[in-house]
Amino acid sequence: DTSPVVQALDLRFNDRRDGAVVVHDARDGSLVAELPPATNGFIRGVLRSLVRERRSQDQGEAPPFRLARHQDGRLTLEDLATGRLIELKAFGPTNEGAFAALLERRPRIAAQ
Repeated sequence: DTSPVVQALDLRFNDRRDGAVVVHDARDGSLVAELPPATNGFIRGVLRSLVRERRSQDQGEAPPFRLARHQDGRLTLEDLATGRLIELKAFGPTNEGAFAALLERRPRIAAQ
């Protein structure tokens, strides 16, 4: 049961020396968000898990992560390197909302 994607954003996450995580739109490099040090633990944990999986499969860091809102309201995060898809709703509304905030910082763009 797959609901069509109505909004998607390909993201790159980069650690900064001060402990912040900088989030960029993979399409044009524009800044989506800066996550201050010691904040956004759920986003950081999900990314650590996905990056660990990439390394175990000898995948590079180049492919972005796709954050998508589906027609039925679901929010997913897909690792375009490994194909792993995470249903963010499974982690509760607060954690899902952390990723939704990233998507809401961008205009709605139909998935390609």
